[in-house]
Amino acid sequence: MTENEPRRTAPLKGVHLLLDLRSIIAALFGIYGTVLTAMGASGASAADLRKTGGWNVNLWCGLAMLAFAASFAAWTLLRPLREPVEEPVRETPETVPAA
Repeated sequence: MTENEPRRTAPLKGVHLLLDLRSIIAALFGIYGTVLTAMGASGASAADLRKTGGWNVNLWCGLAMLAFAASFAAWTLLRPLREPVEEPVRETPETVPAA
């Protein structure tokens, strides 16, 4: 393989996908987003709405967090980590020593 040729890679599977930092971030944002969305959907009190200028902060922030988690999950699945594949060194006439 010469310097100009791209290195061959193979996708990682199984535990490596779960331990990918993007998966962990997606899971955390998904959990927090679900909790906030549920709290916002269950209804905000009039006092809470007065504090936030009339809009339901829990609902909108929860939905934004769920969208962020979905984007990270999609990124993880569409562009998985790859491990370099070692290729055997082939002897060419330039690399074979002269006798």
